[in-house]
Amino acid sequence: MEGFALVLVLFAVLALFVLYKGVVIVPQGYAYTVERFGKFTRVLQPGMHIIIPFFDRISNKVNMMEQVLEVPSQEAITKDNALVRVDGVAYFQVVDPGAATYEVNNLEYAMQTLVMTNIRTVTGSMDLDQLLAGRDQINALVLRVVDEAAAQWGTKVTRIEIRDILPPEELVDAMSRQMIAERNKRAQILDAEGFKQAEILKAEGEKQAQILTAEGERQAAFLEAEARERQAQAEARATEMVSKAIAEGDVRAINYFVANNYVKALEQLASAPNQKVLMMPVEASSVIGSLAGITELAKEALGEKGNKSGSGGNA
Repeated sequence: MEGFALVLVLFAVLALFVLYKGVVIVPQGYAYTVERFGKFTRVLQPGMHIIIPFFDRISNKVNMMEQVLEVPSQEAITKDNALVRVDGVAYFQVVDPGAATYEVNNLEYAMQTLVMTNIRTVTGSMDLDQLLAGRDQINALVLRVVDEAAAQWGTKVTRIEIRDILPPEELVDAMSRQMIAERNKRAQILDAEGFKQAEILKAEGEKQAQILTAEGERQAAFLEAEARERQAQAEARATEMVSKAIAEGDVRAINYFVANNYVKALEQLASAPNQKVLMMPVEASSVIGSLAGITELAKEALGEKGNKSGSGGNA
């Protein structure tokens, strides 16, 4: 009985051991590949599974989540023979655990080597200026090539990002000097444009001022000519009246005409700036007589106007 009990205990232990080895629990985000006698048979998805102990074994535990792959810094030569250092980062995800396990040895190393090689290839096909300004273009080119190559490994490359592109120090200094010179050039161009616009506005202002001045002078000349014309008309009218009076034999009109011109001549002589003493080589009685004639003319004119007014009232 003791021997039989021992056998039962051993059998129970063996059964528990076989059960333990035959139950496989796969966590979320992973997939297990199963081999039977060394040959790949199936993939275990997340959850609990039963395998045959001693016949089946778990050959690989594949991470099915998106993974980040660091791309080490490396030197590359551009199309215009500039030496630069480039590094980056790649994102990939296994979509076929069987291919990722059996189509390539060391998937991460293979992915890293593939990305580095294609970065050097793309860098060599571009000039330095294109390389520095076209990171998005580099990312797209490298991603397309690497994704096509990694498809046979059951892997999907989702993104590739270039982090740093570092030219040599002397090239950076030259680029900095070029940038400063370019900015100085643009500043000088802007200053010249500003000066040009200022000169244009100044010339336009002067032109407008000259036009307004000429317009004012023309208007003033027009008014002055009109005043002279009216004065000439008045003088002509006065001369006509005096001439008519002379023709009628009125001596007082002659005295008025002579006295008026005489007084104007004396006024001009007296208003001269260098005139200090005024000599009058004339007889005062002649001037007084002329003035008396003017007075008589004025009385007659006023008398005639009064008679006309009286006649109108009587009427």
